[in-house]
Amino acid sequence: MKLSVFGLLAIVAAGPAAANTFAQAAATTTTAPSAQDKAISDRIARRIAEEPGLKADAVKVKVENGVVTLSGMVANEADRGRAERLAHVEGVSKVVNDLKTHDDAKSGVKGTAGTVADKTKEGAEKVGEKTKEGLSKTGEVITDTWITSRISSKFINEDLLHDSNIDVDTKDHVVRLNGTVLTAAGRRRAVAIAKEVEGVHRVVDKMTIGPKK
Repeated sequence: MKLSVFGLLAIVAAGPAAANTFAQAAATTTTAPSAQDKAISDRIARRIAEEPGLKADAVKVKVENGVVTLSGMVANEADRGRAERLAHVEGVSKVVNDLKTHDDAKSGVKGTAGTVADKTKEGAEKVGEKTKEGLSKTGEVITDTWITSRISSKFINEDLLHDSNIDVDTKDHVVRLNGTVLTAAGRRRAVAIAKEVEGVHRVVDKMTIGPKK
């Protein structure tokens, strides 16, 4: 909202009532969501509501100037990745994924008030886990959850997989891909992406070609 110096002087001269009215109008102008942002938010909410396994009331969608922010709680990393993929609709410039997972809540990070014995045990477990699972090139422990998250995030920006519905499940470093893709090329690309991820021993392709269900 633009206001000239003369306009501001006129408001001051008119008294407190006019100033309050102007302040309310300015607040409304700066905080009201645009029609486009609301339309984007409604479309994303519908897509999430129609997605099997995702609870619409557990995912909060906020859109501001084309930037989507997702918050709330989902079951696992695969659902987190699916929700982010569903948020990429026309008009969206960026998706900020602040969703938490039940797996994260269960694992939890121990507080600094733990005993020395607890910390020693935790350190021993981490060393054993690293030895068993291995490390990525960036130094991260390669677990089944890490692999699932990595594959899901790679699917998001893949053109051949837009409007696909792929579930990623990893057990003992064996990846299972379920769901639907639009084309045979998309199916091959999904398998190739999964095989490229560090720590993957094998990929089981259970996907079908067809429209999103």
